[in-house]
Amino acid sequence: MEATGIIGRNKERHLLEQISNRRDAQLVAIYGRRRVGKTYLVKRFFNEKFDFYFTGSYHTPTAVQLSMFAQALHEYSGQPFQNFSNWMQAFSALKDYLKSLQKENIVVFLDEIPWLDVAKSNFLPSFSQFWNGWASTCEGMKIIVCGSSTTWMLDKFVGDKGGFYGRSNRSIYLAPFTLNETEQFLKSRHVQWTRFQITKLYMIMGGIPYYLDMVDPAAPFDSNIDALFFGFNAPLKNEYDFLFRTLFKNSQLYRRIVELLSSKNKGLTQIEIKELLKLSDGGELSKALVNLQKCDFIRAYHQYGDKKRGVMYQLTDLFSLFHLRFVDRLNGQDEHYWTNLDDHTKDAWTGYAFEMVCLHHITQIKERLGIRGVLTNACCWQAKPQVDKDGTSWKGAQVDLLLNREDNIINLCEMKFSKLEYVITEAYHQHLEERKATFLHHTRAKKSVVVTFITTHGLKKNMHSDAYLPHQVTLDHLFQ
Repeated sequence: MEATGIIGRNKERHLLEQISNRRDAQLVAIYGRRRVGKTYLVKRFFNEKFDFYFTGSYHTPTAVQLSMFAQALHEYSGQPFQNFSNWMQAFSALKDYLKSLQKENIVVFLDEIPWLDVAKSNFLPSFSQFWNGWASTCEGMKIIVCGSSTTWMLDKFVGDKGGFYGRSNRSIYLAPFTLNETEQFLKSRHVQWTRFQITKLYMIMGGIPYYLDMVDPAAPFDSNIDALFFGFNAPLKNEYDFLFRTLFKNSQLYRRIVELLSSKNKGLTQIEIKELLKLSDGGELSKALVNLQKCDFIRAYHQYGDKKRGVMYQLTDLFSLFHLRFVDRLNGQDEHYWTNLDDHTKDAWTGYAFEMVCLHHITQIKERLGIRGVLTNACCWQAKPQVDKDGTSWKGAQVDLLLNREDNIINLCEMKFSKLEYVITEAYHQHLEERKATFLHHTRAKKSVVVTFITTHGLKKNMHSDAYLPHQVTLDHLFQ
């Protein structure tokens, strides 16, 4: 199928192509966070040629939704407008219309279906009857459903143990753009920025197409950020609040978890989160942590060599990090806040945000290191100061990104966001050697240990850089 205007999404397009070419009935569920481009992908892939298309409305009564559904069916079928008192009647009428079509392939697109499933609406049982009782038996039938409410999609559709358990043929999670896709998208919008600037934008927006599309190509970088987040009626100032309300059913719990983790750079265990939030229900917390992972808000990992502490949960969503660090804390109204913010405050944020960018591009880092097919665990490591029995004193040490590889090599990664080539001084070289020795002493690692730099513009060549040059990763590699 010829689909135009789609940036990236190669895997998803391939799956949709396979589905389109099948003759048996297909039910496909596409989910992902708000503004990530689910609707855009489906509309562009099918060139907006649907036999029926309908989208739910947020916080809209069932009677109004049914009337809107009836109007859409009237427009597609050309039949007289019908009033539906329930969803069973609505899907029965949709069935009659689709049966009348003399086509080899029928494509139905139901968007934002979680918003149709309001209390006492009986939407899901009615849709289940429509699919299980008839549509699933129709050759050439393709039904695509989308939803931004992750908890609903995972609990009641993709992972439902009721009417749809095992019924959907495919589920597609649409992730935010990578740096490469972000660059392609901005170029298509005539935004002519350097990769350094694009990376800074990525640190703020996290590769969400809808946000990226708001960038003004004619305005400077800082002016764009002010206009989008801090100006009068800035379109993204209140986006964080609406994001959680639409993504998660119990949005207050999800927000509390994210806001707690935003203050703990290295993350917390589930027990620590439960205690700090003073929660009594561990089951709801477990479910929320799983859903936050599936939407790329947080990641779960073990600290290297510290299995006793258990799984750590770390906030990695860049949009949330930026909002909570700057937008949420802004007192008063300053339309030029970002432009006038001091470089020291920005630098403190970019250092950590760049680490998160690297975590989102482990695949590209592995590609650069020539270990694409090698099983690799990305984690971190830290050790407190220690004095051995023989009196030897060891300083505390920390590695924010460690690649533990199955080919018996460990990469201790240094992630540095700088405007120019990064300079390794004699003192810093000595610090790296001491930290490597500390790591080997504490962990008793039997693998080879390599210090690896991930920087924006590479290392400045000098007498201390030679050992690190063969293993360095730059922005150009992250953009692959």
